[in-house]
Amino acid sequence: MRANDETGAEGRERSIVESLRRIIRAVDLHSRRLTDGHGLTAPQLAAMQELHRSGSLSPGDLARRIHLSPATVTGILSRLEARGMITRAPSSLDRRRVAAGLTKLGTETLEEAPSLLQDRFRRALAGLQEWEQHQLLASLQRIASMMNADELDASPHLVTGDMAAPDAENTPATAPNPTDAT
Repeated sequence: MRANDETGAEGRERSIVESLRRIIRAVDLHSRRLTDGHGLTAPQLAAMQELHRSGSLSPGDLARRIHLSPATVTGILSRLEARGMITRAPSSLDRRRVAAGLTKLGTETLEEAPSLLQDRFRRALAGLQEWEQHQLLASLQRIASMMNADELDASPHLVTGDMAAPDAENTPATAPNPTDAT
């Protein structure tokens, strides 16, 4: 009887690790499709979406709204400005402040870009019963704790890489291949 219990436990452990790898891989693949197909990273797309929703914003306001550090947002805005996707100009209310806004090219690019992975995930999550949402939350918090990751700063954006780094949107993804051995 004990051998069957261990085999069952090993099988469950393997399935849990495989599921985690599939999640990581899905995030990585979506990030790569976004970059390869549209020339944007997920943080860049999030910044552009927020500028589209809100109009022009200061880099600090944008950073707070998309939950990234001001240094990361400054780097994102510099790269988007260099590509002609956004403009930065002194604020009309306070000339000491700078406001970023989308250009026509930025708006056109945004209209062609897919949604962020977390947008689809949030819609699916909203379709679950409240008890299912609580169950998922408890399970994911437990997994984060078991991986000693519960204290890590995490952005609400589903992307791989270090979101706190100033050049985070250009950090290569390092997701494991789901076919790797466990």
